[in-house]
Amino acid sequence: MKSVVKETPEVVAPVAARGRPRNLQLRQAVLDAARELLSQVGPSGVTMEAVAAKAGVGKPTVYRWWPNRHAVTMDALMASPAQEKKKPSRAATSALHALSQQLDTVVRTLSSNMGRNITTIIAAADPDTELSKAFRNHFILSRRDEGRVLLQQAAEAGEIRPDADLEIVLDQIYGPLFFRLLMGHAPLDAGFVEGLIGSLLVGLGASPVNDKRKPAAPGAATRASRSKAV
Repeated sequence: MKSVVKETPEVVAPVAARGRPRNLQLRQAVLDAARELLSQVGPSGVTMEAVAAKAGVGKPTVYRWWPNRHAVTMDALMASPAQEKKKPSRAATSALHALSQQLDTVVRTLSSNMGRNITTIIAAADPDTELSKAFRNHFILSRRDEGRVLLQQAAEAGEIRPDADLEIVLDQIYGPLFFRLLMGHAPLDAGFVEGLIGSLLVGLGASPVNDKRKPAAPGAATRASRSKAV
């Protein structure tokens, strides 16, 4: 009598579902929870415990990405879908053009609903609080660093005077943005950015961003006026 050997069916491992990795989904859930708390109860209500509970995760999950509530608050403010940096519609033609595009992005951020929350936080917060420091480091200083690099490139390319004090120029560029944001006396829009850059370039000895003509040589205007007089 022959023995019958039953073949064991091959076990096929299930195919992992495609999509966003779980850790990224959890991180986004935490940010969404922090944003909801910001809009509902304000910055004081964004605690690690409250964020974890609202996101449906444990506190260790929150601490995996953020050291404290101020850090998660700032990321919630700046990582909103409405605040994600948009790629320029066209490539920058110069360092100054790239700077103008960067300022347009900053203005879009500050003019949004999230930007108005930022305004409230800045106006009400003590400048020495951890939240204020986080905002300075996360948003203001990082933009200044980007702007400094672009101004250095502009100086090397002859777009602005090589002897310009870049730290003062950076204050002249970004200071008016936050002044107009906090005072609310006039719109903060693309037109303001264009006028701001144009005014600064006059003092820096450069041509307007949209003017593709080469700057006139020093003394050219004086020589032209003399020739007309003769």
